[in-house]
Amino acid sequence: MDQQGLVELARQGDHDAFAELVGASVAKLDSVAWLIVRDRELARDAVQDALLRAWRDLPGLRDPARFDAWLHRILVNTCLGAIRTRRRRPIEVDLVSPIPDVASDPSGVIADRDQLERAFDQVDGDHRAVVVLHYYLGMPLPDVASVMGIPLGTAKSRLHRALAAMRVVASGDGETRAVREGHPA
Repeated sequence: MDQQGLVELARQGDHDAFAELVGASVAKLDSVAWLIVRDRELARDAVQDALLRAWRDLPGLRDPARFDAWLHRILVNTCLGAIRTRRRRPIEVDLVSPIPDVASDPSGVIADRDQLERAFDQVDGDHRAVVVLHYYLGMPLPDVASVMGIPLGTAKSRLHRALAAMRVVASGDGETRAVREGHPA
């Protein structure tokens, strides 16, 4: 059955149809949530909350063809809400990255990944979400703006500022204060 048919069945209360709709994308949703919130447990909680909200709000979905974008929007909003309400905790350091390794030198890969992680941690959740949706999920910026519920210009600005802040950290010039928690774009 196609996605629109599954959405229609799920809207009528079919749990199996909903499970099939989201089942294939749970791992990707978990990765997206972790990339945004930077905490494994918080990411898992955000995915669960997003899936519960999606199930609860599914009857209100206007366009079943846009289910994936709608689900990503719920997840991003859930992640950003979790970031805003959480207390400062140390960031969990994982030895396995969801970002694919491209270098052949293992020591270089670890150094590059560590440098990228430090740079990525310097941008706040709103900016990180734009980077994740655009580069990790491969969404065009107009779709990123739509999923996040922001104007296209704001999405472009957040992407530009996040990348600039990451470049400063990655270049070794020290930490940046350009895009920190609580500084809007």
